[in-house]
Amino acid sequence: MKIAAGQINPKIGDFKNNALNILEESIKAYKLGVDLIVFPEMSISGYPPMDLVNYDSFVNKNIQSLKWLQDNLTADIAICVGYVDFNSKLQGKRLVNRAVIIHNNKVIYSQDKTLLPTYDVFDEARYFEPGTVRTFFEFRGKKIGLAICEDIWWNHGEFSDKEYPENPVDDILSHNPDLIIVPSASPFYSGKTITRMEIVKDISSKGRCSVLYSNMIGANDNLIFDGNSFVVNSDSEVIAVAKGFEEDLMVVDLDSKLTIPEPKYEKYFEIESALSLGIKEYVRKCGLSSVIIGSSGGIDSALVAVLAVKALGKDNVKTFAMPSRYSSEGSRIDAKQLAENLGITYDELVIEPMFDSFLDTLSPYFSGTEPNVAEENIQARIRGTLLMAYSNKFGGMVLTTGNKSELATGYCTLYGDMAGGLSVIGDLFKTEVFELCYYINRSNEIIPKNILEKPPSAELRPDQKDEDTLPPYDILDGILELYIVHNKSLEDIVTEGYDFETVKFVLNLTARVEFKRNQVPPVLKVSKKAFGNGRRIPIARSLTEV
Repeated sequence: MKIAAGQINPKIGDFKNNALNILEESIKAYKLGVDLIVFPEMSISGYPPMDLVNYDSFVNKNIQSLKWLQDNLTADIAICVGYVDFNSKLQGKRLVNRAVIIHNNKVIYSQDKTLLPTYDVFDEARYFEPGTVRTFFEFRGKKIGLAICEDIWWNHGEFSDKEYPENPVDDILSHNPDLIIVPSASPFYSGKTITRMEIVKDISSKGRCSVLYSNMIGANDNLIFDGNSFVVNSDSEVIAVAKGFEEDLMVVDLDSKLTIPEPKYEKYFEIESALSLGIKEYVRKCGLSSVIIGSSGGIDSALVAVLAVKALGKDNVKTFAMPSRYSSEGSRIDAKQLAENLGITYDELVIEPMFDSFLDTLSPYFSGTEPNVAEENIQARIRGTLLMAYSNKFGGMVLTTGNKSELATGYCTLYGDMAGGLSVIGDLFKTEVFELCYYINRSNEIIPKNILEKPPSAELRPDQKDEDTLPPYDILDGILELYIVHNKSLEDIVTEGYDFETVKFVLNLTARVEFKRNQVPPVLKVSKKAFGNGRRIPIARSLTEV
C-alpha cells in the first residue's frame, strides 16, 4: 500500500483555492500510485481560523468546499482532509474540528478531534466540542485509525505539567490498527520537530503499527508551520521524511523494508528558515510584496534585513538609515556595507532638522530639566513616522527590528522602533540574535564583521551602550528565559545562581512595560513561549508579586 502526506500551505478562508490545491495534489499522488493521501488538519479552512468560525457563512463555505472536493475527486484514491463542521449533537459547543476520509465521491469515515488545546497560542475549546468516539476504518486490506494533531500529545504536551484525562490513541490502539494517520497543524518552535518524532515512535512501538504524520506548511499571522511530515513503520523506524519549511508531496510504500537515517535538525538552520518563511507568508497573505526596514548599522536591523532578502528577494527590500547627532560614522558605514552585501536599496534620511524642531517646540516645557528618555524617544518616533510615511505613499510593510530582550525590558519605543506590521525577531533573545548572525556568516561575511563585534547601542545619547542600564546580555537573557519561557518566580531564579537584586530589577522592568507589549505587531513565534497571544498577562497589576 502506498501512502502520502500532502504537505500543503492553506490560506485561512481561501476555501476555493485550498480545495483546488488538495484536488491537484491528490491527482498528482494518484498518478504516482498512491492509495491514501493525508492532508493537514483543517486543510479546507486553514488554521487557526479563530473567531471567523463564529460566522455561519465561514463554516458553510468551508462545508461547501468539502462537498465540491468530494464531487470532483474522480481518481481512485482515498484522501484525508480536515475542516470545520457543525456539531449535530443537541448539547455542547456548536462546532467540531473534523477530519474525513473521501473515496469514490463518498465520505467513508469521519473523526472529530478529541483533545482541544487551550494552552499557549491555542484556544480550541473556545469553539469546538470534543470527539467522544475513536474507532477505525478499513481500506485496501489495512485497518486504519485517525488521530488529529493534539490527540497524540496526551501526556507529552508542550509543558511538562500538562496531561489530559483521556488518551485517544489508547482507544485507537485497542483496535490493533495497521496504520494510524495524523493530520496536523502543529506550529513550529525550536526543537519541536524532534519531539513530534519521539511521540510518534512511542505510539508505533506501543501498537506495533505504522504512523503517518502529515503537518501543515506555511505561516498564518505569528504562527509558522514547518512541515517536516514523516512516516515510521511498525518497528518504529523512520522510512520517509518530507521537506522542512516548503510544500512537499511525500510518498512511501508501507510494505517497503527500506529505512532512512533519522534526520538531524540544526537549531539555527531551522530558526533562519522559520523566520524567513514567516516574513514571506505574512507579507504575501496580507496582499503585499515588499518591505521597508530602518537600518541602524546595528545587529538587530542587520539580521532582519538578511531574513527579509531570503524571504522576498533583494528587489523587494528597501532600507533607510536615519542618523541623528548621536549616530556614529561607523554605524552609517556598516548599514551601507550591509545593503551592498545584500544587493538591496539603501538611502539616508537625516533626522537632525526634525529633532531640532521638536526640541525647539518643547523647550518652554522642558526648560530646567535634564535630557532623558523623553528626548531619546523623540528620535525613535521621528524614524518610525518617516518609515510609515514611506510605506503609506509607496506601499510595502515596515518590519520592526526589536528583539525579545528589548521587548521584555521595555528597551523599545512605542510609535517609534515598534512601529510596523510585523515583529520579525521579537522571539529571539539578544544572545540568540548574535548566534543566528554568526550562523548566517558561517561561510561568507554577509553581515559586516564590525556589526557583530561592536557593543550594542541604541545611539540615542552620547556614547550610549545597552549595558549602561542593563545587565550583560548573557545574564539578562538567562533570567528572562527562566521567567518568560519557564514561568519561574524571583525566588526560583535566584536559586539558579543569579543575584537577587539583579533578578528583581529585571523582573520589575518586565512587569512595568506590559502595556508596550500589548501594542507590539505580531511576533513570529520560534520558541515555546513568545510574546503575543501565547502569553497573557494583566497590564495593571502589582509589580512585587513576580
